[in-house]
Amino acid sequence: MTDPGFSPILAETDFQLIDKIIQTSGQEPDAVIPILLAIQKQFHYLPREALVRITERTKITAAAVGGIATFYSQFRMQPAGKHFVEVCTGTACHVKGADRLLHTLDSQLGLAPGEDTDTDRNFTVKKVACLGCCTLAPVVQIDGATHGHVTPQDIPGLLHSALVNPTPHHHPEKISSAPLRDTIGEIRIGLGSCCVAGGSQQVLDSLEHQLAKEKLALPVKTVGCVGMCHRTPLVELKDKEGHTQHYANVSSDLTSAILDRHFPDNRMTNKLQRTAENLFNLLLPVDGQNILDSHALETKSGPARNFLSPQVHIATEHCGVLDPLDFDEYCALGGFKALRVALKRGRPSEIIQSIQDSGLRGRGGGGFPTGKKWALVAAQKSAIKYIICNGDEGDPGAFMDRMLLESYPFRIIEGLLIGAFSVGASVGYFYIRAEYPLAVERIQAAIDICHEKGLLGKNIAGSGFDFQVEIREGAGAFVCGEETALIKSIAGERGSPELRPPYPAICGLWGQPTLVNNTETFAVIPWIVRNGAKKFSNLGTQSSSGTKVFALAGKIVRGGLIEVPMGITIGEIVEEIGGGIAGERTFKAVQIGGPSGGCIPAELSDLRIDFEALNAAGAMMGSGGLLVMDDGDCMVDIARYFLSFTQNQSCGKCTFCRVGTKRMLSILEKITSGRGTERDLEELETLAHQVKEGSLCGLGRSAPNPILTTLRYFRHEYEEHLQGICSAGKCPDLIQYNITSHCTGCTICAQHCPVDAIPLHPYRMHIINQDLCIKCDTCLQVCPANAVEVIPHD
Repeated sequence: MTDPGFSPILAETDFQLIDKIIQTSGQEPDAVIPILLAIQKQFHYLPREALVRITERTKITAAAVGGIATFYSQFRMQPAGKHFVEVCTGTACHVKGADRLLHTLDSQLGLAPGEDTDTDRNFTVKKVACLGCCTLAPVVQIDGATHGHVTPQDIPGLLHSALVNPTPHHHPEKISSAPLRDTIGEIRIGLGSCCVAGGSQQVLDSLEHQLAKEKLALPVKTVGCVGMCHRTPLVELKDKEGHTQHYANVSSDLTSAILDRHFPDNRMTNKLQRTAENLFNLLLPVDGQNILDSHALETKSGPARNFLSPQVHIATEHCGVLDPLDFDEYCALGGFKALRVALKRGRPSEIIQSIQDSGLRGRGGGGFPTGKKWALVAAQKSAIKYIICNGDEGDPGAFMDRMLLESYPFRIIEGLLIGAFSVGASVGYFYIRAEYPLAVERIQAAIDICHEKGLLGKNIAGSGFDFQVEIREGAGAFVCGEETALIKSIAGERGSPELRPPYPAICGLWGQPTLVNNTETFAVIPWIVRNGAKKFSNLGTQSSSGTKVFALAGKIVRGGLIEVPMGITIGEIVEEIGGGIAGERTFKAVQIGGPSGGCIPAELSDLRIDFEALNAAGAMMGSGGLLVMDDGDCMVDIARYFLSFTQNQSCGKCTFCRVGTKRMLSILEKITSGRGTERDLEELETLAHQVKEGSLCGLGRSAPNPILTTLRYFRHEYEEHLQGICSAGKCPDLIQYNITSHCTGCTICAQHCPVDAIPLHPYRMHIINQDLCIKCDTCLQVCPANAVEVIPHD
C-alpha cells in the first residue's frame, strides 16, 4: 500500500521541469488544468511541492489549485506505482466482466479494500469510466497500451509482461525503391484506437517489415476508423481498377501470408501452399463491397444483411478511405469546399438559414435545433464571441466522438470554422477528454497543418475572417459534458453547472456569447453546406432529420461505429447491422444514451430511433451509446451500475442530485443484496421522479432514467430480488458457484482460480471454498466438462 506520508523530495531538475510546463501552459488562472495535467503526466501524481511552485510562479491561487486537484478524477495526490493498470468500467466492460478483473487484480497484487497500489509500488490500479474501446470489452490499459477481451486468467501474464518484457515500438526498415507492382494500388490499414488496441500497429510494423524484406515498393496507407471494430485489425488491398480485398482479424504473423497470396511469383510456391489455409479459413478475404460478410451470419430473423449496407455516411463520410492527416486527400474529396463557399458568399445569415432548414438537431443528447442556437449567438451584439467543440464524451459505452476526432480531424475543424464565421466568433476551443490521447494528438496535428495552409489565423482565404483555436483537455469529470460546466472547466474552475438562463449563447465563456456544439454536430455541417439542406432533411423522420452515429457494443455479434438514418428501428440495428445476439443467448434489452438514457426491452424492437420516440419510451438519444444486453444480464444490476456512476460523478452543487442519487443507490444496493422490501421499491420510484424534476442540470435530471425504465419494463426482476432471487445470476450476494458431479478432476479450475478458492485435487471432484470465492466466473469459463453451475445463495 502507498504510504500516505510518502512524498519524495523534488530535485532541482524537477522544479526546472515544472517551470518549463508553466512557461508553456501560461500563468493565468485558466491555465491551471493544463498545468496540472502536464505535471501529473511527468510524475504520475501531483507532488505537494509542485502545487506550491504553481502558486509561486503564476497568478493561480492555492485555493484554486487545491480545488481543481481534488475535483477532477484524473488527478492523484499520492505517489503511484511504476506502472498504471487502468481497468475500464464502462457499460460494455461492466456487462462483460470488468468487476471480475478488478477482483483478480486485487488478489494478485494483495490490495485490501481502499488500496490501489501494491506494497512494492510496482503497480497502481485505477478504474476508468470508459476507455472508448467498447467492442473489445473488457478492456485493460497498462502504461498506455490497451488490451482487449481480457479475462481474469490473463491478468497474471499481463502484470508479468509489464515488469519484465516492455515492448518498445518497432520501427521497420525503410521500404526499398523497387519498381511498383502493376496489380496493387495501395494497402490500407486502420489505425483508430480500437484498431490499435486490437493489434493493428503491430500488423502495420510487420507488413512494412515484410515489404522491405521482399523489396516490394507498395504504398501502405493508414486510415481512421473503419467502423467494423469487431473485425480489427483490418487490412485492405486495393488494385488500380478499384477492386478491393479485405482481411479481417489479421495478426502480425500472417502479413507474410497475405503477400504470399498476392505475389506468388516473387516467393516460394510451397510456402504459399502452407499459408493458403490460414488465409482462407482465418482471414476471410472477400472481394468488392460485400465486406467480410460472404459468410453471412444466421440470426433468428434470417441471414444477416451486410454490416455496412443499411448505413448512410455523412459524419463518417469516406470511412476507411481517408488518411486522417492527409490534407491534400481531404481537399481532393471535397474537404474545405463548404468553408470556401461560406466565406465567398460572405453572408453568415444564409449559412444559418441553411442549417435551420436542414432540421439538424444537436447530436450531444439534448437535441436542441442547431440553427436556432447559431441564430441566437449571431444575434448578440458583442465584439468577442467564442465557439467550443464539446468532445468530452464521458458516457461509459460511448466512443463516437473519439472515433470522429481521430478519423476526421479536418472535417470537424471545417465545421467549427463554418460555425465560427456564421456566428461571428474569433476564438475557438476543442474540449477533449484527457483519456483520448490519440484524438488530442490528431486534432493538434490538423490544427498545425491548417495554420500552415492559411485556414487558421488572420484573414483566412483572403476573406477578412480571423479565427484561432486551441485544445483544452478534460480532467475526468462526466458533468463537464454539460455546457455550462464545460465552460467553467475551460476557464480554470471546478466543473459545476450553472442555472440557466442566461444560456451560454448569451452569456458564456468569460461572460461573452458562446456557441457550444457536440463533435458529431460539427462533423455533419460541411456535408450540409456542400449538399444542401433539403438533401439532409430528406433523411430520417419529420422531426428528427439526417443520420445519427452510434457506438454499437455489448452482447452483439458485430459491434462498432455505425451511422444510420434517423427512424431506423432498434431491431434493424441489433439483428441486421449487429448480426443478432452472440452465442446461444436471446436478446433482452438495449441501453440507449448511457447513464442519461434508459433500457428498452426486446419487445419494443420495432421502436423507431428518433428524439421523440425514445423520450416517449422513457429513454433519450444521449450522445449515441447503444449497448445490447442478453438474457444473462440483470436489469436491476444494470440500474445499480448506472446510478453508481452518476452518483459518483455528481458535482454536489444541488441537493436533489447530491442526496437523492446517494439515497437511490443505497436502496438499489439493498435490493441487489436480497434485503429489499416492497416499501423500498415504492421509495425508489418516488425518489427517481423527485430527482428528475428537481435537479439543476442534465446529469441529475437524467440520472433516474435507467431506474424508471427498468422499473417500467422489468419490474418483475425487482420483485424477484425482493425474494432473494437473481435469475440472471449476476448479483454476487444472491448467487454462489458450485461444482457438480460432472467434474473429472482435471484441475483446470483450480489452476486458474485467482484466489485459490478451489483446492488442487487431481482426479477427484473439486469443491469451492465459498468463504474465499470472489465469484469472478473464471471457473465457469475454463471448465471443459461444464461441471460448474451458478445457483442461488444458501
